[in-house]
Amino acid sequence: MEFEEFSGKTVDEALMNAALKLQTVSDEIEYEVVEEGSNGVLGFGRKPAKIKARKKLPGEKVNENKATESSVVNEEVEVKEEKDQVNETIDEDTVKKITKEFLEKVFGAMNLEVTIDMRYSEDSRTLDVDLNGDEMGLLIGKRGQTIDSLQYLLSLVINRESKDYIRVKLDTENYRERRKETLEELAKNIAYKVKRTKRQVSLEPMNPYERRIIHSALQNDKYVTTRSEGEEPYRHIIVFLKNK
Repeated sequence: MEFEEFSGKTVDEALMNAALKLQTVSDEIEYEVVEEGSNGVLGFGRKPAKIKARKKLPGEKVNENKATESSVVNEEVEVKEEKDQVNETIDEDTVKKITKEFLEKVFGAMNLEVTIDMRYSEDSRTLDVDLNGDEMGLLIGKRGQTIDSLQYLLSLVINRESKDYIRVKLDTENYRERRKETLEELAKNIAYKVKRTKRQVSLEPMNPYERRIIHSALQNDKYVTTRSEGEEPYRHIIVFLKNK
């Protein structure tokens, strides 16, 4: 199979687009990076990432210089720890103050200028944090690893100060919604492949949040179903035909 060119905001997005077009998973794709892509300045001069990719042939080994890495996504954990020494529920101002101080230290260490917008709901005990800047690709990281890790650490910092658990959602450039749409499209394409070949397909490891998206996307499918297998952080979804 000849190499085809695919593009995206990042190399990972380009790889996901290749997986969707080739109706397979990234572990079955051989690729090489043509352009890493860049964010430009203040949104101007942005260049997409480009890769050349093709589906591996049965039994074919990937060239070491073009090997596809398996995804090991940091788990988006909702930590609900017992806090023996915390006796009060922190208010909105305190939540935002803790968040701002923590993130500014992180971005300072990374030498990044980032605008932090926060929305806090006391009723649902949730904090939505939206980040904006010129190098948001660095904050997203490979398949969202960096932003998931940062979200996890921020959750630990905030909930260390409060007796009531606060759910934290960290996002930038609408990454969460774009990722959700990409995974839903992947689920549909994999389901089609399973129906056509009558063979089950094992997806790459995903965190619990992303696995729920795949399960939900296929829960009403008449012909295929899903299950999760393996231990974290290698737990993954298998899509297979329903028994009739």
